[in-house]
Amino acid sequence: MNTQIFVNLPVKDLKQSIEFFTQLGFQFNPQFTNETAACMIVSGNIFVMLLTHEKFKMFTPNPICDAISSTEVLICLSDESREKIDEQVRKAIAAGGTTYKEPQDHGFMYAHGFQDLDGHIWELMYMEPSAIH
Repeated sequence: MNTQIFVNLPVKDLKQSIEFFTQLGFQFNPQFTNETAACMIVSGNIFVMLLTHEKFKMFTPNPICDAISSTEVLICLSDESREKIDEQVRKAIAAGGTTYKEPQDHGFMYAHGFQDLDGHIWELMYMEPSAIH
């Protein structure tokens, strides 16, 4: 079995978060989605669990940080092209998200990103295949 990753993120309004990420083209696994959690499918081995604050608190003894004023994690996903990255950022802004910096073009690598409704940072990155050895 391949290793899978489940990133767990606290969200203030689960229904709003599902709507936001649906507008970005993500799908959810109904088997692991209910009124307190939603399993967002990023790829075959990568999932993001969107959890209500009450549900998230069940997994940690620490307080939930406010991702709008503090950053605890930065999620970076690769994409297939610069155009796809710009398209995702446009979708995120149209769905209520924000950007936190201008796109970064390093020639062989391109990055841009957005903050979701709860302030979590989603960095999107494309690297020229020839730059990967």
